[in-house]
Amino acid sequence: MIGLVFSTGDAAGKGVAEYLVKELGMCEVAICKGSEKCYASESALLAGFREDVIYFDFLDYRLPSEVEFYIVLSRHSSEAGVKSYTVHATGNFSNSAPYGGRPRELGIAYPSVMWFLLKALDKLSTDFSKKGEYEISYEATHHGPTSLLKPIVFVEIGGTVNEWTDPTNHAVVGEAVRSLVSIYPRIPGCTPVIGLGGGHYARKHTEISLVENACYGHIASKYALDYLDTKALQAMILRSRDPIRGIIVEKKSTRREHRVLVEGFTQNAHVSLKYI
Repeated sequence: MIGLVFSTGDAAGKGVAEYLVKELGMCEVAICKGSEKCYASESALLAGFREDVIYFDFLDYRLPSEVEFYIVLSRHSSEAGVKSYTVHATGNFSNSAPYGGRPRELGIAYPSVMWFLLKALDKLSTDFSKKGEYEISYEATHHGPTSLLKPIVFVEIGGTVNEWTDPTNHAVVGEAVRSLVSIYPRIPGCTPVIGLGGGHYARKHTEISLVENACYGHIASKYALDYLDTKALQAMILRSRDPIRGIIVEKKSTRREHRVLVEGFTQNAHVSLKYI
């Protein structure tokens, strides 16, 4: 069973949730502890909580044990007003955790699920005439929750309140999630990797993923590379539902010491290395 979760105070998450309740034919149930909303279908559970999504570290004990992983339906704030549909894993590379979770801790990523959602969003943005207006992208790993025992994936509507409240955006993200629910666990095959370098919107990594079968778990942006060490690389590899087979590095945004570290690590970890 897939756990779909949102904050009831988030217009984007609430709008996508309402779309899914209707399209999945979900019925109201009372099996979500401490929730404000709780619905279920045969293969998915949807729960709304009053807390902000970055503080959802309680999901393991508030949702039934049958839930295999979590998809968080959420907004993404963009000061620059970038309109987007994004997916990302959770975690903090630095020694502080200002946006939930714990310092130097990563949530469990689910590369194949994120890849499926990314490709679905790319297609649906065309179907709903949003292609070119909205960026479809992985975001680099950031914010909480980080301590859950099951994988967690964020799928977000980016921009401002105008985008968060747009029913068409709710349909785009809702349809991407609905398509996953309809086929899970029969996700098409992909090659799980982690990514290093690039900006917060991981554009080059996204391009690789959309044209090849590389599916990303954790991505450390260029801003997180000051905290990159063997322990962080090991966490990026191990904190993944799908076994990681390679590391893809955006060379332009890495320094020589980063590349030396990664090249030595890949030899010992027996994973492939690719520069883009």
